[in-house]
Amino acid sequence: MLRSEPIALALVCVAFAATAQSATKGENGGDVVVMEGHPIEFVSKGQEIIFYILEDDGKSPTPTKGFSARAVIQDGGKTSAVNLSPSEPNMFVGHLPTPLGSKARVVLSAKIPGHTLQARFTTD
Repeated sequence: MLRSEPIALALVCVAFAATAQSATKGENGGDVVVMEGHPIEFVSKGQEIIFYILEDDGKSPTPTKGFSARAVIQDGGKTSAVNLSPSEPNMFVGHLPTPLGSKARVVLSAKIPGHTLQARFTTD
């Protein structure tokens, strides 16, 4: 009898690679991926990380006030979680103890009006 875990793991790896490859640059200079129709831009500035959330049209900001988000970060062999604060008009902002290193993996989990989003990014 075949087990489905290896197949599921392979599909997750392929999905992560496809997401990372399809990222484009956004208005704020960060990588953008589209999840559930919402463009999400990730910007890392020193010890601050910012996620910009847009509506399905790719232009209008999605309100984040009153909603929650969290980032899970794998960097330098360590995994950490950062609670993100909503910031108007359409941002989730978090503060890190140290700047992100090269090839750090960042996974955003956010609740916004009508959606629960997850987006994956890899730093340059």
